[in-house]
Parts: sequence; C-alpha cells; structure tokens
Amino acid sequence: MKHITNSKALYDYSILEHFEAGVELRGHEVKSIRSGHAKLEGSYVKIIGGEAFLVNAQIFPYVLSRPEIADPLRTRKLLFHKQELVRLQSKLDGAGLTLVALSWYTKGPRIKLDVGLARGKKQYEKREVIKKRDEVRDLEKQFRGKVK
Repeated sequence: MKHITNSKALYDYSILEHFEAGVELRGHEVKSIRSGHAKLEGSYVKIIGGEAFLVNAQIFPYVLSRPEIADPLRTRKLLFHKQELVRLQSKLDGAGLTLVALSWYTKGPRIKLDVGLARGKKQYEKREVIKKRDEVRDLEKQFRGKVK
C-alpha cells in the first residue's frame, strides 16, 4: 500500500507526540485507501463527548462501488483507548495544541491513522525551515560527485 501522508501538516505544525489510532471505515473506503485514493490535507481530530473524530479527511469513492453511498468528506470515528483519550483531552485543554492527522498506513490487515499532537508554527519558523532546506540542497549540489 502507498502510505498517504499529510505533508502540509509537517510544514504548518511542529509535532510534539505521535499516536496510533484505528478508524471506523466502510468497505469501499478501505479499498479506496489501499489503492491510494485519499487525502489528509486540512484534516484534524476533534474530541467530542469522550470520543475522537476525524474531520475533513477526504477518501475518494472506490471505482467499483455504488456512487450514492460514497460521502468523501464524512466525519469518521477514531478508535483510541480510553486512557489515551483522557490524556489527550487533558493536554489539549488550555495549551494551544491541536491534533492533526499525519498519515494512513496498514498494520497487518487493518488500516491505522498516525495522529500528531501539534503546536502551530509562526511564519518566521516556517521561513527558517525553508532556509535550512535550501542550504542543505546547495551543499549537496556543490559536493555532488566530489566526495568518494
């Protein structure tokens, strides 16, 4: 399976902790994710009433499924342990943190979601990351083929 990642989240947020969550999916959604037809850009996790939900994750309809049953942007329930949910809720309260969906992946026959506890980056922090990446790229270009 292709791992589907949310690269925009790594640019916009600094990830403090990673969590693994199961997801309640329908059959055609599982087939669609396994074939790589999903998008996590702009998705986040919301905890409501002691349950976690994935919001704004887009799973495109499977080619061979009936089109009337497919809702690409529906809210999906995440499967966390109760202790994890309580711990996450306590970290989120008043700390200026958010939960962001980072990637879909398989673990055996199941599809899992990597969720990150994140703090938003300021504009100057984003510029620093771009600057460092450009410097590394320039150094690699200079020494390409010269180091053996």
